[in-house]
Amino acid sequence: MKTGVKRGNKQDGLTLPRPVTKGLDPRKGRDGAGRSAAALLHPARTVPAAFLGVIVLGALMLMLPISRTDQVVDPFMPALFTAVSSVCVTGLVTVDTATFWTPFGQGVIMCLIQVGGFGIMSLATLLALMVRKSLGLRGQLVAQSETHTLNFGDVRSVLFRVARIMLTFEAMTALILTARFWFAYDRNPATALWHGSFHAVSAFNNAGFGLYSDNLISFAEDPWIIVPICAAIVVGGIGFPVLIALFKDGVKVRLWTVHIRLTVYGTLLLLLVGTALFAAFEWDREQTLGPLSPGGKLLGALAGGVFPRTAGFNSIDYGAASPETLMVTNILMFIGGGSAGTAGGIKITTFLVLGFAIWNEVRGRDDVTIAHRSISPAVQRQALSVALLGVAAVIGGTLLLLMVTNFGLERVLFECISAFATVGLSTGITFDMPENAQWVLMALMFMGRIGTITVASALALSSRPKLYRLPEERPIIG
Repeated sequence: MKTGVKRGNKQDGLTLPRPVTKGLDPRKGRDGAGRSAAALLHPARTVPAAFLGVIVLGALMLMLPISRTDQVVDPFMPALFTAVSSVCVTGLVTVDTATFWTPFGQGVIMCLIQVGGFGIMSLATLLALMVRKSLGLRGQLVAQSETHTLNFGDVRSVLFRVARIMLTFEAMTALILTARFWFAYDRNPATALWHGSFHAVSAFNNAGFGLYSDNLISFAEDPWIIVPICAAIVVGGIGFPVLIALFKDGVKVRLWTVHIRLTVYGTLLLLLVGTALFAAFEWDREQTLGPLSPGGKLLGALAGGVFPRTAGFNSIDYGAASPETLMVTNILMFIGGGSAGTAGGIKITTFLVLGFAIWNEVRGRDDVTIAHRSISPAVQRQALSVALLGVAAVIGGTLLLLMVTNFGLERVLFECISAFATVGLSTGITFDMPENAQWVLMALMFMGRIGTITVASALALSSRPKLYRLPEERPIIG
């Protein structure tokens, strides 16, 4: 029986792949058992099924009487919507998290956020490893040397490192927030610890759930609350592969891969642009930043640049924001954060790869190059597919909400982008959504959270070389 390269061989310090038998290869196998196993293990099936299972379990727990303060309201829709929003780390709510749910229910929400965030980071990372393994020997060697990441033999260490990074940053954020709630806001130690821990978990996982009815508006001028939350949001949303590389290589830019460069530079650029535009549009607006002190305005502008990066917290009332601010926020939400992180959206790398593709096309170049590296046509097609599917989901959701609600286009579009990009920001209309509209938002949250991972991975895994090419034609474009 033909086998691949034996496990344990090394070449230039790189671990070679495990043996792959012809009959059990999920892409080349010809026996029924191999095809069935490959079908069941395909990310397009396993990832949604896993998240659906957690959502159902979370909804059942939130429906328990011990989870709710209001025993009169039918708990099904609030529980289901909150479970979807928590597991998908979105933050949209139809009931007040601070008053509708008991401490037990809030604990369930925090656990769902943690499970959802850890599942997203670990699944996205493991799927990236799966994609790399499917590249073949030469492709895997190149990818492994380029990314400085782990191989399939290190799955356990991947999961442990993801968990360790999450818990470390959450603990650091919780410590700062707990001290602030305790000493500055006269919370008793237990309450301060609970509020600090909940908001730390919510921030690192880019969930945006808060234990205050106005979210973070009461703390809009407090840097000891806003800054740690913003830092946790950025770190959680930048992506596990980038965090590992930064810990390993630090500021040695010459060692950074294209993915790391795109994510780091793209994150910094979008944060600066978002903060500057938010300040420009809202600085003197009486309903938002206008009444704040100059320091409070700068802090509010920083929050306005960070929170739309799929976090969902708000330190102003977005229902009172200017149309220009809402438009900029829509763009930031749709782009999202880094891959294999807790952020949503189409991802920074997707957006920038398409941007470089357009730039090279305008300049008349055949190859798309970034940082002296060529980007394969397969990656460009994957980026285009993810972006266009995202646009289609937002347009479809917006059309459906316009049909079943009486809200205007501006607010409905904002709500749909927020749901698809798993952000959680709202202009205040979520509470008034009818049940059929809530189902649309839940579908958008689920598709936005799970779809970008599975679509990108499935496209990469299903790509296979062709031994022939059809005759070429050039339809007129534009």
